[in-house]
Amino acid sequence: MDISTSTIVAGFLVSTVGFSVFLYGKKQARLPQLVTGGLLLLLPFVLQDALWMSVVGAASVAGLWLCVRAGA
Repeated sequence: MDISTSTIVAGFLVSTVGFSVFLYGKKQARLPQLVTGGLLLLLPFVLQDALWMSVVGAASVAGLWLCVRAGA
């Protein structure tokens, strides 16, 4: 298993955003934020490539934005 600096930094950033979104969702009792936060927290364990981690993380946040914008 080869871990590069970019993988560590991307994993840290994605999981930090996920932790923040998860805590917000827990405090406000909002299901979309809870699910997205949990996904972002687990993403660095599943994906080992910094590029894919960033792409899937950005897509998850964009999906959350669309979900909240739609009124969920």
